[in-house]
Amino acid sequence: MQPVDFTTLMALCADLRDRWLPARLEQVFQRDRFMLSLALRTLQGRGWLTLCWHPQAAHLAISSPPPKAPDTFTFSDQLRHQLNGLALVSITEIAPWERAVDLQFAQRPGDPIRWHLIVEVMGKYSNVILLNQEHTIVTAAHQVSEQQSSVRPILTGQPYVNPPALKNRIPSLEESFSAFRERVGLVPGPLKRQLLQSYRGLSPRLIESFLSGTAIAPHQPTDSLTEADWSLLYERWQHWLQNLHKGSFTPGWTKKGYTVMPWDRVEGVESVQNLISEYYTEQLNRQKFSQLHHQLQQKVRSLLGKLHQKALLFRERLNQSQDADRDRYLADLLMAHLYEWQPGMAAIELADFETGKPVNIPLNPEKNGVQNAQALYKKHQKLKRSQLAVQPLLEAVEAEQRYLEQVETTLLQLSEYGTAEDLSTLEEVREELIEQNYLDSPDADSQRSANPSQPHRYQTPSGFEVLVGRNNRQNDRLTFRLAGAYDLWFHTQEIPGSHVLMRVDPGQVPDAEDLQFVANLAAYYSQGRYSKQIPVVYTEPKSVYKPKGAQPGMAIYKHERILWGCPQDAVLEV
Repeated sequence: MQPVDFTTLMALCADLRDRWLPARLEQVFQRDRFMLSLALRTLQGRGWLTLCWHPQAAHLAISSPPPKAPDTFTFSDQLRHQLNGLALVSITEIAPWERAVDLQFAQRPGDPIRWHLIVEVMGKYSNVILLNQEHTIVTAAHQVSEQQSSVRPILTGQPYVNPPALKNRIPSLEESFSAFRERVGLVPGPLKRQLLQSYRGLSPRLIESFLSGTAIAPHQPTDSLTEADWSLLYERWQHWLQNLHKGSFTPGWTKKGYTVMPWDRVEGVESVQNLISEYYTEQLNRQKFSQLHHQLQQKVRSLLGKLHQKALLFRERLNQSQDADRDRYLADLLMAHLYEWQPGMAAIELADFETGKPVNIPLNPEKNGVQNAQALYKKHQKLKRSQLAVQPLLEAVEAEQRYLEQVETTLLQLSEYGTAEDLSTLEEVREELIEQNYLDSPDADSQRSANPSQPHRYQTPSGFEVLVGRNNRQNDRLTFRLAGAYDLWFHTQEIPGSHVLMRVDPGQVPDAEDLQFVANLAAYYSQGRYSKQIPVVYTEPKSVYKPKGAQPGMAIYKHERILWGCPQDAVLEV
């Protein structure tokens, strides 16, 4: 993930000063434990300034409104208490060439500054800190004790201390070409490393941008650079410093990320705010998706493993109980031939009632014949009771297995992040597992999804709309809420998969090609995705039912017809 460097931070601050100062602070909302949103009102309109202190994605930018969800964080509550209704009047650097800025708040523009909100964009040391007029720390997003850092603790009630000053030289427009060349090339080494060690304000990404479109490689030794190479490097160095001085930036996308300089842009954007907000929203969504997907997949696999063991145990006990009738038969046989029993016998061989063949019956030599027969009758009754008790338990375990296999299929289909919709769909799976008591309730860091996720949408060759559920919530919504009287419902037969709905208007009749198209989709969005052919049933929605007490996504159907779906032939162009 590309970090916000000094140049990008200056571009963001310059844009904020131009478009968002002064602004009234109307609301404070903390999205999660790393992200805070400030609602700012200017004469031109209203926007949300996001402050993020995530270790890999620290940034600040105007971005989309936060979700409509409860804010249970203490930090945001403290900021609301102190800052609500005040005006953001200034954004300044706390020290030259530091990646930390001071958002200054007053009663109104021109009044004395009452509060300072320090935003430190410094990788894993990023933080947001509220200071009063005396520069005393009132609250911080992340407090640092003296045990954690003896160099710079950050504690409530303590005076604020600037981050330790960097020792590298501050870049200057007045520095001559010869001085620049001498400083960078004094000790031979890779060009990128020498630049980073010689000056403040540089980042690996910025240096790569300097060198894009040139014959100079970032790791090229400085003693191998030609006169022309040095001249070109100095020219871009000066260009960079002039743009910083003027506050002139050209935000855009690069092949690897983003830039606010012109050299390696492949696509320009209008606003640096939109650029940074879109980039880090996407990157954080990807990271959150990956972590959540791994967590859910591990949990479901673990649960299925335990259920498999329980089912094996129950089936084993049922198999044992199937011998119950034989125990009763042996007891009857023994009672009918009590006269053949002799004291001390460990076994007795008697003739079968029907065939007359000898049957061997083990005996307890310490018991008489009647007592041995009674023991066999008791064993018969015990196994019968066991069978009656175990059978419903096995059925419950098998139903739970079917449900979790359906969830597992959903996770397999959501294996890669594509859009924010994928994350929303995955978050609904987590919420469902919480509701079903498979996961603990989320902490304040895990907000519930604000809006329902949407199903996949396709069109058949004849133009019929097809909706494919992406998780159990969507499956239930499609089947039991959206489905109309003339629609057709599809599902793989006895195989976990998505509910698929073909929307049909009155008077319309889908042909065989349309039905096969939808059957292929149903086969693709199922556990049998990698099979050559799998059976797909379809019926009218009125013939689909949810059993009483059934878990999400579970349904039974009747009056079904069968098609053979071919997953490899599914047409996935939306």
